[in-house]
Amino acid sequence: MTPTPSRVGRILWLVILVATCKQAPAHPSPRPPAITATPPAAPLLPGMPRPLDARNVYAGTGVGMIDSVARADRPLVYVPLGGAASVAVLDPSTYRVQRTFTTATLPQHVVPSYDLRTLWVANDRGNSLTPIDPVTGREGKSISVEDPYNLYFTPDGRYAVVVAERAQRLDFRDAHTMALHDSVHVNCKGVDHLDFTADGRYAVATCEFSGKLLKLDVTTHHVVEYADVDSGRPSMPQDIRLSPDGREFFVADMMADGVFVVDAGSLKRLAFIPTGTGAHGIYPSRDGTRFYVSNRGWHILRGRPHGPGSVSVLDPVARRVTATWTIPGGGSPDMGNVSADGKELWLSGRYDHEVYVFDTEHGRLEHRIPVGRDPHGLTVWPQPGRYSLGHTGNMR
Repeated sequence: MTPTPSRVGRILWLVILVATCKQAPAHPSPRPPAITATPPAAPLLPGMPRPLDARNVYAGTGVGMIDSVARADRPLVYVPLGGAASVAVLDPSTYRVQRTFTTATLPQHVVPSYDLRTLWVANDRGNSLTPIDPVTGREGKSISVEDPYNLYFTPDGRYAVVVAERAQRLDFRDAHTMALHDSVHVNCKGVDHLDFTADGRYAVATCEFSGKLLKLDVTTHHVVEYADVDSGRPSMPQDIRLSPDGREFFVADMMADGVFVVDAGSLKRLAFIPTGTGAHGIYPSRDGTRFYVSNRGWHILRGRPHGPGSVSVLDPVARRVTATWTIPGGGSPDMGNVSADGKELWLSGRYDHEVYVFDTEHGRLEHRIPVGRDPHGLTVWPQPGRYSLGHTGNMR
């Protein structure tokens, strides 16, 4: 008997149902929620990459998010030794110095370039930048650059910003050749660290010897505002980091022994969070939920060994310290990086001629590595992120 159209439809429906049941798992795993970027409040700086997630400016720096450009780079730790005019190169798998190479006078920081293809050693008194090839870990021929205390890159990748601290200038240079484009004189002493607003249109820098912040228009290269960090009390602002949501800047203050929170737009002071003696560096965790604050242990630029240095773990949303990591016998934690997997915090021991490696899960000091005189702005490389804004690895 020939099936009727209705019977054919029912048979076809049963065949499809059975096939679907065989293919589908009994308990399908839930799909992870898609990350959707919320448009920023203001238009982005032209040429700046769009954020992966506007709720977290560090969304592109998570565990495993090494850019394809950096995947072939040798895993190494570079430690500038200001007192020895050299850079110590460490193997992070053995926690030992692999070799040391000579630089010009007073290397201060090792800085990843915007495009992640070069690491630059900023030789402050030597008036030069020494390039390192991150694929081989080998240094190249230095180029002349006046007074490079620190080095940053605009969020569109167009300019390198050389922080000429002694000269009280911010020098805008070609991000690749380092040819000078123009210079911006600043009316505050000790300009040294900076960060950028979430839309990339402004840079906010700290002036440690003036107790001030300055706000600079990235497009016009003009200073638009100066602001006191803490009016009425001595202040010595150091590192500065944008909050994950982009609404605030966190400013470590070596004299105030803590971190100031200021509005990213108005620079108005919102809060103060006590951390420890000589608050100095700020480093976000891989998920951006914690800031690691290095407390150098001294209020002065030239401290002594075995000071009361520590690391404070800060919740930037709750604005409170959740843990404090101490250094047995004392120390002087300064500048550094979080490891690519987020499991270690590497910091230079400025006055103790060593490098510290903390376990970020348990807050224990796992390694103390002797390196040489006056270690400062070390970088762990490679780092997760699509591009570098400079310093020891301000990645986005």
